[in-house]
Amino acid sequence: MKRLLAAGGALALLAVTLTGCSGGGSGSSCQNKIMHSDATQVSMWAWYPNFKPVVNLFNKTHKKVQICWTNAGAGNDEYTKFSTAIQAGSGAPDVVMLESEVVPSYIADGSIVNLSTLGADKLKDNYSEGAWSDESKGGDVYAIPVDGGPVGMLYRKDLFDKYGLTVPTTWDEFAADAQKLKDAGAKTLMTDFPGNGRAYQTALFAQAGSEPFELTGKTDMKVDLDDQASNKVLSYWNDLVQKKLVGTEDASTTDYNTHLVNGTYASVIAAAWLPGYLQGFTGADKSAQWRVAPVPQWDPANPVQINIGGSAFAVSNQAKDKKAAATVAEGIFGTEAAWKLGIEKAALFPLWKPILESDYFKEKAYDFFGGQQINKDVFLTAATEYKGFQFSPFQNLVYDKLTDAVNATNKGKQQPAQALAGYQKAVVSYAKQQGYKVTE
Repeated sequence: MKRLLAAGGALALLAVTLTGCSGGGSGSSCQNKIMHSDATQVSMWAWYPNFKPVVNLFNKTHKKVQICWTNAGAGNDEYTKFSTAIQAGSGAPDVVMLESEVVPSYIADGSIVNLSTLGADKLKDNYSEGAWSDESKGGDVYAIPVDGGPVGMLYRKDLFDKYGLTVPTTWDEFAADAQKLKDAGAKTLMTDFPGNGRAYQTALFAQAGSEPFELTGKTDMKVDLDDQASNKVLSYWNDLVQKKLVGTEDASTTDYNTHLVNGTYASVIAAAWLPGYLQGFTGADKSAQWRVAPVPQWDPANPVQINIGGSAFAVSNQAKDKKAAATVAEGIFGTEAAWKLGIEKAALFPLWKPILESDYFKEKAYDFFGGQQINKDVFLTAATEYKGFQFSPFQNLVYDKLTDAVNATNKGKQQPAQALAGYQKAVVSYAKQQGYKVTE
């Protein structure tokens, strides 16, 4: 769920011990109410904002199963605790929230349960092909999708009007608009290309056709990170960077968040979760007029939709009652009532089709975007037409090496082809060290 990691401290996170609410949980250690004390308790770790009402709704409507929820920290804070507990043989929750990109890592080490064996496949039609694929391996699903990050272009209509820019539908048009801003003497840049973009750059590579990982069996892996598509994309952005048409400041900092809203940038290529945070960033230009458009395409006749971020619920291998845990993972966001809380109170973008495709969600108007129905106009198509992406079993390492490559090109130290070749070499080396049989 990248929205929390990119929002620059949008939430205050609670630290808890590894043993808090583990092994089925206890009412006294939960951050929510246990409403049926005789029911089976399922412990859960999750860091969604305003999540307590969703948990309480589940407990109110389920007499046989109750959730004992704990916020164990966001992203890597939670993952460190979870991995430590798995290795120790105790202390892990029954159900754990995971970003989609780390699910393959936990499938690989056996930390999470194959939910297809517990009947989860019956829910497949409730999700898009891409959403289900992101949580699966070998035809089996290991986590239940919750929210996603279908991508669009958020832009300043007032700045586009001021400088005579047309809303770009292709990347060539996007570059032309960037040049127009510079030629007009504007202090505003078209957008930012952050060195620490990681998931952002990965999505851009994927849009051009990059398929960096193919996993077969437990130890066979194909790695192709310096492919033609990635070279095309990085060369495109490096050209804009070297011409000083886009910025290169790191994302997810307080300054960066302010620069998104104070006129430093005319647009941002972003996931559907960003609008929920954009309006809360400090230093905003009060005269700004925001709108959303589809992400630019390389070939508009054959559009490719991409995704940045997303999360899911998995059942840990330490769950004592795995069937009860699966009931929680499958059902916590399995009602319209729960999803209206998630949408209205937590700015989540749903992957559950009954709400995703509902008139309520499609027709929802957003005051921040001048009343635009951004889901109908952009994000619904982006979500339903997303086909999925194969992450590696060691995605954090991959991201670290990608950051090195992008920073090297942004700073003019390496050409894109050289940087991507180094990226490929570093990841292949690591994969082999981890015991994978790698083909390139």
